[in-house]
Amino acid sequence: MRTELDFAPLYRSSIGFDRVFNLLNNTQRLNGIDTWPAYDIVKTGEDDYRITMAVAGFGEGDLDITQERNVLVIKGGKADELQGEYLHRGIAGRSFERKFELADHVKVEGADLRHGLLTITLKREVPEAMKPRKIEIGVASTNEPLRLETDRQVA
Repeated sequence: MRTELDFAPLYRSSIGFDRVFNLLNNTQRLNGIDTWPAYDIVKTGEDDYRITMAVAGFGEGDLDITQERNVLVIKGGKADELQGEYLHRGIAGRSFERKFELADHVKVEGADLRHGLLTITLKREVPEAMKPRKIEIGVASTNEPLRLETDRQVA
């Protein structure tokens, strides 16, 4: 039994959180969870992440990695190279597409393929204008009282 949450009341009382609600709705809509290829997500530092994906049998030319806005898409596919009759096929070679939702300001720094493991390094780079800043408390620049238009005398 699956229960879907209704976010409509939150839409009425919040502004600018549309992306968060869309992410939550998309997560609820996943019917079957595809577990292939296997992958790990590791936080390696304050703003550093690493995705490691097991892609045995795939070469660099068989993989395609793209970042479109806040979505990282990893596709794998290769032509069937039948060199005989398989009696048992335990190494999966089927095509796949895996998508990862990225937070704002997360960028892909690089990718590496070694020993059947695809490693993608990511870094969150928050612009200086968006970082918190300390506001110093100082003396006000003027001590003049506020004058209203009605206080002025018309000549």
